[in-house]
Amino acid sequence: MANTVAIKRRIGSVKNTRQITRAMELVAASKMKKAQAHATATRDYRKSAKAILTRLSTISDVSINPLFVTRPVKTHLVIVITSDLGLAGGYDGNVIKEITARLEANAKAKTDTHLVTIGRKGGQFLSRLKNINISSAYPMFSKDTSPADIRPIIVDMMKQYEEEKIDSASIIYTEFISNLSQEVKVLDVLPAKLGDGEQIKQEKDDRAISELEVAIFEPNIEAIVEDAVLRLIEVQLWQALLEAQASEYSMRMVAMKNATDNAGEIIDDLTLEYNTARQADITQQIAEIVGGAEAVKQT
Repeated sequence: MANTVAIKRRIGSVKNTRQITRAMELVAASKMKKAQAHATATRDYRKSAKAILTRLSTISDVSINPLFVTRPVKTHLVIVITSDLGLAGGYDGNVIKEITARLEANAKAKTDTHLVTIGRKGGQFLSRLKNINISSAYPMFSKDTSPADIRPIIVDMMKQYEEEKIDSASIIYTEFISNLSQEVKVLDVLPAKLGDGEQIKQEKDDRAISELEVAIFEPNIEAIVEDAVLRLIEVQLWQALLEAQASEYSMRMVAMKNATDNAGEIIDDLTLEYNTARQADITQQIAEIVGGAEAVKQT
C-alpha cells in the first residue's frame, strides 16, 4: 500500500511539472513570434547600411579613417551574447562552446582577449575561468530597448580601437534561421570593413544610393563616413541582439515542448506501475482473506 501511495505522489508531482513546462512553452512561443518579426524586419536595414557605406567609400578615401586601419592583432575584444535565464536547451551552451574555442585559439596565437558579456549566463560562466579579462558585463537587453541604449558599448569599443588598446573586435551571437534551426555566428566588426560586393536589388535602395552622387555633405564627407561607421557597427550589434532573442525564445519553446512530452511519457509509465502495484495489493489482500477463511473452517 505504501508503494502505491509513493507512486501516486510522484504522478502528482510530474503532472504539476508538466503544467509549468506547458505554460513556459506557450509564453516562449508568444515571445518568439514577436522577436522573430523584429529580427527579420531589420535585416534589410543592415544590408542597406553596408551598401551605403560602400558607396561612400567610392566618393572619399575611407582608409584614412582610423577605424578602417588593419594592424597585427595583439588584443581582441569579443562581445558575447547569451541569455539571463536557463531552460533554453543548448542555446547558451552553443555560444559558450564557441567563445571557449576562440579563447583557446587566441591563447595559442598569444593574443590577449577582452570580453564584454551581454546576458548573465555567459557572464557567470566566463567569470569562473582563470586569467580572463571581462571588461564589462550587462544583463540581456529587453525587447523595449532602443539602439541608443547599446550605443555606450559601441562608443567605448570604437574609442579603444582608435587609441590602439584593442586591435580587433567581434560579436558572438546566435542567428535565428527557423523555429527549429539556429546557428552560432562570429561577426567581425573592427576593423571596419566595406561591403562584401553584395548588390542591393530593391529599386528603392538603388535610388537611395544613386542620390549620394549629387548629395552635398555637411560638414564634410569624412565626418559623414565616421558617423556612418558608428551607425553601421551599432546596427550590427542591434541586429545580433534581435537575432539572439528570437533564437533564445525559439529554443526555449522547443525545450519546454520536449519537457512537456517527456513528462507525459513519465506519467504514462508511472500510471502503469501504479496500476500494477495496486493490482498486486488487491491480489495479496484477496489471498489473505481466503487464507483467513480457510483457517477459520479448519478450527
